Amino acid sequence: MLIDTHVHLNADQFEDDVNETILRAREAGVKEMVVVGFDEKTINRAMELIEKDDHIYAAIGWHPVDAVDMTDDHLSWIEELSKHPKVVALGEMGLDYYWDKSPKEVQKDVFRKQIALAKKVKLPIIIHNRDADQDVVDLLEEEQAKEVGGVMHCFGGSVETAERCIKNNFYIGLGGPVTFKNAKRPKEVAKQIPLNRLVVETDAPFLAPHPYRGKRNEPAYVKRVAEDIADIREMSFEELCQKTTENAKKLFGLNEQ
Repeated sequence: MLIDTHVHLNADQFEDDVNETILRAREAGVKEMVVVGFDEKTINRAMELIEKDDHIYAAIGWHPVDAVDMTDDHLSWIEELSKHPKVVALGEMGLDYYWDKSPKEVQKDVFRKQIALAKKVKLPIIIHNRDADQDVVDLLEEEQAKEVGGVMHCFGGSVETAERCIKNNFYIGLGGPVTFKNAKRPKEVAKQIPLNRLVVETDAPFLAPHPYRGKRNEPAYVKRVAEDIADIREMSFEELCQKTTENAKKLFGLNEQ
C-alpha cells in the first residue's frame, strides 16, 4: 500500500475523469491520498472530494505565487474549514521566487500568518519552496514551525538543507523528479536521509515521473516514485512502501481518523 501525500485531484486537468483516476490509483496500490487546495477554487474542490471518498483527505492553504490575493477573510475561512476531521494539514504554503506575481515581502507575511494559524489549530504544514531554500528554512525556524512540523513538498534542495529541515520536525517529500536521469540532488537526498523522515508524492497533474515525463501525472504513478527510491536505497519495494506509508500516517495523523 502507498499513500500519495500531495496530489491535485482538484485541478482542472482531472475535471472530466477524476473517478477513473482514483480507480487507477487504487488498482496501483495507492489506497489513500492527500488532496491539496491552494486557492479558493481548489480548496472548495478538495472539500468536496473528501466528502465523497473515505480514503481521500485534504490539506488547505494559500499558494505563495498568489499571496497578493489572500485576505484576512480567506485566512478566517481556512481556519473554519480546518475544523473538518478530514482536513489533515494546512498548505501548500511557502515562498516562490521563480514567479514574480507576489512580492517577496508579501509572500513572507502570508507564510508567517499561515504558520501562526497552523500552530493555533494544531495541524502540520505543507511547504512549497521554489528557488528560496535559505529564506524558507530561516522563516520556519524564526516562526518555530517545528511545533507543528510538516513536509517539504517536492523537495529539490541539498542533503544539508534536508537535514536542517528534518531537525525542525519536517518530513521530506519526493516525487517525479527523483526518477529523472539527471536529477542528482533528489537522488542523493533519497539515498541519504533517514528512512523515517521520507514520504512519497506525485504533485499530479504536474511533474510526472519517468517514463511519463511531459504527460499528465496522476496518483497511480507514485508507485514509480517508490520503485526508484527503493532501488536507490537498495531495499525492497515492499519495505519502502511500508515505511513511507507509516511515515505519512504519522505525519497527518491518519491512524486517528
